[in-house]
Amino acid sequence: MNKRSQIKDHLTDLRDILFEKIGKKKRRQGATPIVPDGSVTGTAMVIVIAIMTFLACLTLGGVSLVRDSAATWQSQISREATIQIRPIDGQDMEQALLAASTIAQGFAGVKSTQIVDRAATARLLEPWLGTGLNIDELPVPRLVTLLIDESSPPDFETLRSELIRSIPGASLDDHRTWVDRLVSMAHTTVLIGFAVLSLVIFATILTVIFATRGAMAGNSHIIEVLHFIGAESKSVAREFEWHFFRTALKGASVGGAAAMGLFLIISWWSASRMATPEGDQAAAMFGNFAIGRDGYIGAIGIILLVSFLTMLTSRMTVIRQLSQMDGSDMTA
Repeated sequence: MNKRSQIKDHLTDLRDILFEKIGKKKRRQGATPIVPDGSVTGTAMVIVIAIMTFLACLTLGGVSLVRDSAATWQSQISREATIQIRPIDGQDMEQALLAASTIAQGFAGVKSTQIVDRAATARLLEPWLGTGLNIDELPVPRLVTLLIDESSPPDFETLRSELIRSIPGASLDDHRTWVDRLVSMAHTTVLIGFAVLSLVIFATILTVIFATRGAMAGNSHIIEVLHFIGAESKSVAREFEWHFFRTALKGASVGGAAAMGLFLIISWWSASRMATPEGDQAAAMFGNFAIGRDGYIGAIGIILLVSFLTMLTSRMTVIRQLSQMDGSDMTA
C-alpha cells in the first residue's frame, strides 16, 4: 500500500509539474487547443453544418410561408359566403337575386351583400368561354356574395333552408369544405416540415459524433497522456466542446445567413413581378414570399440550436469515450 501511495504521489507531482510547464508555454506562445481550428476536420465540419443549417432554415421558412398563406386563405374564405341561383324557366332572375339579397341581409352576422351583375359574371367565364358572351342566352347561374362577420357568423343552416324555401333554384355555399381542406393541408405541411427539420438536426448530431471521434482518434496520444497523468474528463471534454461550438456557430451562421438572403431575394423578385400574370398567380398562392419576423427569428433560433446541440453532443461523446477508456484500464 505504501508503494502504491508513493507511486500515486509521484504521478500527482509529475502532473502538477507538467501542467505548470504547459501553462508557462501557453502564456508565452498563446493557448494551443487540443483540436486546432484550422484542421481538416474543422473545415469539413463548417461546410457540413452550414449545409445542414441552410436546409433546416429553408424548411422552417417554407413551413412558415405555407402556414401564413393558408391562414390568409382561410381568413379570406371564411369572410365570404355565396348564394347561387340557377336559371329556371319563367323565373325573373333579377327579382330572384334581389330577394336572395334581402333574405340574407335579415340574418345577424351578415354584414353586407352584393349582387354579381351580368358584366362581372361574363368576366368570370371569359377564361373558359371567351369574350362577347350574352349571359341571358346561356343557362348560367347568377351569384350573390355575402360578407360575413367572422367573430359572429350567421346560422348558415337556417339561412340555407330559408333560401331554398323562398327561391327556386337557390343554394348557399358557406365554403366550409374549402376551409376544412385548407386547415388540413396546413397542418399536414407543418408536420412534414417539422419531420424534415428533425431529420436534418438528427443528421447533424450524427455528423458531430463521428467528427468528435475522428478528432479524438487523431489526437489520441495527447488525450492518453492527459488521461494518464490524471486530467479530469470534464477538462478534456471542455476543450472539444468549445472547439465544436465555435466551428458549429461559424458554419450555422453561414448557412442561416444564406437561407435568409435567399428568402430576401425571392421576396424582392416577387415584389418586382407583382404586376405580371405569373407574379399575380404566385402572390395569390403564397403572398409576397416574405417569411416575416417570426421566420427570421426562427432562423436565428436554428443557428443557436445547432451550435449548442453540437457542443453538447461533442461533450457527451468525449466523456463517453473517456469513460470507456477508464473501464478498459480497470479491466487491464
